[in-house]
This record gives sequence, structure tokens and C-alpha cells, in this order.
Amino acid sequence: MSLTEVLPEVQTLSRLDKIRLIQFLARELEQDVGELIEPGRSYPVYSPDRAFTAAAALLQMLEDQKGQS
Repeated sequence: MSLTEVLPEVQTLSRLDKIRLIQFLARELEQDVGELIEPGRSYPVYSPDRAFTAAAALLQMLEDQKGQS
């Protein structure tokens, strides 16, 4: 069965069944790749919240472009 055949069926699923489908697909992908995510282990989540150098560089770039206009 192709993706184009499956998508209309997926769209008719309830919200809960769509979430279950997402969980199922995530497990299938994880099994295909191997043990990328280990149960019970914590992983860092990176955020640009404290990316002051990057923010300064972006601001400088915007100011430079504004000066050229």
C-alpha cells in the first residue's frame, strides 16, 4: 500500500488514534535505526535562550543591512 493510499484513511482517524499512529511509527523508526534513544536515559535539549553571541551577530547583520538600504 502506498502513502497516497494510506493518507485518506489516516485523515479519518480520531485524534487519539492519530497519536497512537505517531507513537507506532516512532517506535518503528527507532527499531529500524537501532538504539538511538535509550529508555530511562536523559538527553540535553539545547535552546537559543542563552545564545548571546549568536544574537549579537544577528543584530549586527540586521543593522548592516539596514545601513545599506
